[in-house]
Amino acid sequence: MASNREYKSSVFSLLFSDPEILRELYGALEGIRLPPDALIQINTLSDVIFLEQLNDLSFLVENKLIILIEHQSTINPNMAIRLLIYIGRIYEKICERKKLYASQPIAIPRPEFIVLYNGAAPYPDQTTLSLSDMFEKAPHLGKGAVPPALELTVRVYNINNGHNRAIVEKCEELEGYSVFIAKVREFKAETGDNEKAMRMAIAHCIENNILKEFLETNASEVLNMLLTEWSTVEYGEVQREEGREEGREEGQNLVVELFDQGYTLEQVKAKLAAMKTVKEST
Repeated sequence: MASNREYKSSVFSLLFSDPEILRELYGALEGIRLPPDALIQINTLSDVIFLEQLNDLSFLVENKLIILIEHQSTINPNMAIRLLIYIGRIYEKICERKKLYASQPIAIPRPEFIVLYNGAAPYPDQTTLSLSDMFEKAPHLGKGAVPPALELTVRVYNINNGHNRAIVEKCEELEGYSVFIAKVREFKAETGDNEKAMRMAIAHCIENNILKEFLETNASEVLNMLLTEWSTVEYGEVQREEGREEGREEGQNLVVELFDQGYTLEQVKAKLAAMKTVKEST
């Protein structure tokens, strides 16, 4: 399985870092079968400073379609604006700058935006998020106002085990990932220990031929990634709860913002500790 290990990613993006698997995933989501010779080019964004991926997955299909797929373990109503930022950066990468100022129009790949949700909170099987729903209301605009000049729609699919079976079953890796995360949650409920639950889930899936090759090859990396991902979510939830209880809205917003920017749990802790030290010394 080819992947870029130079950049820190997530278990989800590592699993789907192979063009052939992306071909199967996109086909399952669209209900089509991409030809085996259809060219798939991965162009996921990366941050050279923090050596991390900025988005989960983006890839070109035959240079005509550009697909952005994000994986979410928490409900996030702001995905439309985040994906707008991502697609702008991707177009900047693939479009020749000098041609943008030419007298002839250029053709650009049509974008599609997809979010795959597998968090613990209840969520519908499918829904759509729209950028226009996020716009501030302008009371001076009458009923006859023209539609927003900018729009972006995101299809959101719940991929938790038992949801969207018609889609999930068409992609072996997607189904395996769904079962794997369900097993982690099941063992976490039994043991109360994140790391133990993850080790048990990895062993169970390998034994039952679920993502077997992927987990055997990447067991240590998967464990470390999952520990970071789950700790980040749990830490963020604690911080948000403390912010509500103690009124520390400024600190709450800072933590959420750092996570949204792609900081890891350890980086967030280090930054908060540094800020506390500076504050205490002044």
